[in-house]
Amino acid sequence: MNIIDSHQHFWNYEPQKHSWIDEEMKSIRRDFLPEELAQVYKENEITGSVVVEADQAESETAFLLSLAKQNTFIKGVVGFVDLKADTIQERLEYFRQFNMLKGFRAVLQSQDPSYMLQPAFLRGIGLLKQYGFTYDVLVFPKHLAAVKELVRKNPDQSFVIDHLAKPYIKAGDIDAWAKDMKELAAFPNLYCKISGMVTEADYKDWKPENFTPYLDVVVNAFGTQRIMYGSDWPVCLVAASYTQVLSIVKNYFSSFTPDEQAAFFAGNATRFYHL
Repeated sequence: MNIIDSHQHFWNYEPQKHSWIDEEMKSIRRDFLPEELAQVYKENEITGSVVVEADQAESETAFLLSLAKQNTFIKGVVGFVDLKADTIQERLEYFRQFNMLKGFRAVLQSQDPSYMLQPAFLRGIGLLKQYGFTYDVLVFPKHLAAVKELVRKNPDQSFVIDHLAKPYIKAGDIDAWAKDMKELAAFPNLYCKISGMVTEADYKDWKPENFTPYLDVVVNAFGTQRIMYGSDWPVCLVAASYTQVLSIVKNYFSSFTPDEQAAFFAGNATRFYHL
């Protein structure tokens, strides 16, 4: 089966740049580069990937594009650009030359929910569609009301929620998040990545069944045509091996039709990101 990993990262580790890697995650305080992931993909029969920014700077976008040029398994890049910049149109004009650059992301989870509804941010988001760029939405559940407004205001922009919007799996809280996700799924221009789950659970004591209620919510809400597989490698390694992450979703989707599995594991990401 063709499998596209729609969410992974690379970095040359720098303590200041990657300060989000806290003490609990210290096992990933090292470099993670394509040579290592290529071997992981070989072992797990992964066809290709979308690499996503892990540092909010245009230099990160350039770094990922250079890696994509050198490594054919990288099928697309989600980079960073400052959407609030006065020069945003010029920057998008510059970035349109790179066919491997599919879209952008910022760490909205570290901002107040109101940030994504500020006029300058909305102006930047409103420009993406004319260049064919997607937008990855990295948020916590508390941001979902604002995300609804953001998506409603931009019906022609392709959005994807990263990591199921980071539900509180460890605490077992589901109801408020589930209600928001069901409402968000009503917008046809919004997809959802099934990624990053193990790091929202108990790192050392999760079980595959911990994820089932959350998977049920997302799959029932978004259907099988607007969800995509992502590993969140190497962040996932603080709680699980790549093979364990993949097996959670392989087992969950094993009862789905071959067409539905093909859509989840590759087809939807290929369509969304124009891979």
